Amino acid sequence: MHRNAARRPAHPIRPARPARPVRPARPAAGRSRLVAGCIAVAAVLGLSACGTASGALQPTTAAATPGSASPQQQPTGTAASTTAPATGSDGATGSGPAAPSAAAKPGTSGTSGVSGTSGTPSASGASGTPSAPAQPAATARTTSPATTPATGTPAPPPAHPGTATKVIGSTASGGRTVALTFDDGPGPATGQILDLLAQYHVKATFCEIGQNAAANPALVKRVVAEGHRLCDHSVHHPQPFEKLSHDKAVYEIGAAHDMIVKAGGPGTEVSWFRAPGGGFDADNEHIAAGLGMSSLGWSVDPRDWARPGAPAIVSTVQQQLKPGGVILMHDGGGDRSQTVAALKQLLPWLVAQGYTFDLPAA
Repeated sequence: MHRNAARRPAHPIRPARPARPVRPARPAAGRSRLVAGCIAVAAVLGLSACGTASGALQPTTAAATPGSASPQQQPTGTAASTTAPATGSDGATGSGPAAPSAAAKPGTSGTSGVSGTSGTPSASGASGTPSAPAQPAATARTTSPATTPATGTPAPPPAHPGTATKVIGSTASGGRTVALTFDDGPGPATGQILDLLAQYHVKATFCEIGQNAAANPALVKRVVAEGHRLCDHSVHHPQPFEKLSHDKAVYEIGAAHDMIVKAGGPGTEVSWFRAPGGGFDADNEHIAAGLGMSSLGWSVDPRDWARPGAPAIVSTVQQQLKPGGVILMHDGGGDRSQTVAALKQLLPWLVAQGYTFDLPAA
């Protein structure tokens, strides 16, 4: 026996531990929920770590509402908002300070009613991964330069000095004088009227249509040879004449003047211009004046062009005529037999009333 065996006390015998109660097995549904929860937690933790590492995780602030984007939510290099320029401002010419957001459609107008243009991005923009752009406010939408209308209308012809120019309606001498004028010729009645005027030694003024003068140069030469005067009455007699464009009026007046001069021969003068229907305005009067012609109106209109009958023509002249008056009649533009018949009565009546025959004022 070992010598120390007597010194060691005998170990007391420990009582046996009671057996642990066996836990009942968890239902299958509870185990499924536990597994799903663990997976979700793991996924969140993994995505959070990944997003934080890449720098793509958004701030915790709420998404921007239209019209209230914060600087952190704007893409780098774009303006926070775009103000539609007023008409005529520098912004309307396509030099806006920043490009519109992606939601803005080029070619559409904003709610302000003023069309703008897309600008270029700011030069100070830094590179980086932009966050999702905020929805722009309605007023930030702009249009492309291609659809921007002109801010003004085309400029009218230059203003003419003296917009209230004088339209002549009296004789050159005044007093108990009268001027006879005939429009729309030369035509079939022109020769008959020239014969009547010659009988009474009357000098009249013939306001001729350019194309009629070109077609009847012999009659134009006879008018000039017998001492009568010529007046420009346009090329085609368009009405309302005062509504013509500037370029059209230039043609109608200038071309008619040239046609009449050519038909009359060397030395032919055209001293007046009479607008068809009396459609004078500052523009056509200025055009005529540039060609050396005064604007000729009238003071007596028997409306013989409507063929009311010779007695009606004579009566109207007798009622309307005042000393120094200018009578309007027609030798072209249709059947003028009533005008010829009325003139046969008017010429002796005028002489009997003490009138002398004159030319219009210049």
